Parts: sequence; C-alpha cells; structure tokens
Amino acid sequence: MNDTHRPAEPGMTIGGLAKAADVNVETIRFYQRKGLMPEPQRPSGGIRRYAEEDRSRLHFIKSAQRLGFSLDEIAELLQLEDGTSCAQARTKAQAKLVDVRAKLEDLRRMEGVLEGLIRLCGASRGKVRCPLIAALKEDVPSSANPSACA
Repeated sequence: MNDTHRPAEPGMTIGGLAKAADVNVETIRFYQRKGLMPEPQRPSGGIRRYAEEDRSRLHFIKSAQRLGFSLDEIAELLQLEDGTSCAQARTKAQAKLVDVRAKLEDLRRMEGVLEGLIRLCGASRGKVRCPLIAALKEDVPSSANPSACA
C-alpha cells in the first residue's frame, strides 16, 4: 500500500474508506476493535457510513506506526489529537526517539557481530566447520551478543 490517499467519498462504506485510506477493510475493523477507530451507528436496515474525519484518523494511525509508535502509544496520541496538549505529545515523541536510538545502537552491534562472523566464514578453508554456523549452533559469544551488550 502506498502513501497516496484518494479523496474520500461523502458517506463512504467501509470498503470506500479502506480504498480512500489505502488500507484493508480488516485493518479498519481491527482498529475499531482496539478502540482506535470509531464504529459509526448503523441506520436501521442500512449500511454504516464513514466521513472524511475517519480517513484522516486512519492516516494519523498509519503515520504514527511508520514512526514506530505502538497501537497503545497511538491511542494515547489520539487522546491529544486536538493539538492543545503539545507538551504531552512532545514528551511522548522524545521517549520514542530515545527508544529508536537504543534500537539503532542494538542494530549497529548486531551489524558488527554479523560482519565479524562473515569475515570468519570467508577465512575458513578446507573441511573446517563454518564459523558462522558453529557460532549460531552454540551461542554467539556474549561479547558479540547485542542483547548482552545492552
């Protein structure tokens, strides 16, 4: 799914909303079960209709997910959606940034371990066991294990 959003039709069905927001219908239903999306009232004998605000809300959720926010964190951000609690939103974003930086450090350590194992693997000759496979069968040494370095 791409990030180009089609204009919403007035009084969209759930399928129309999904198409306008470039998500699956089941995604909308999942967000409704999680309390992230409202479920419009069904008129007697009719079909639920969604408004442009619902498409905007879906866009907000997907954008927040791309920034690494969990659904629980997104629910908290949605409570601040009116924009009057910028300080709280900033605090949440700063905490997310700390989390992202920690993950980047873990990824850099993992990269270093993998580079070292690949070098060892390329250096082995003959019938010697592959160092990479051997390390994975045993356990990556704690000095090379990213979670042990955290």
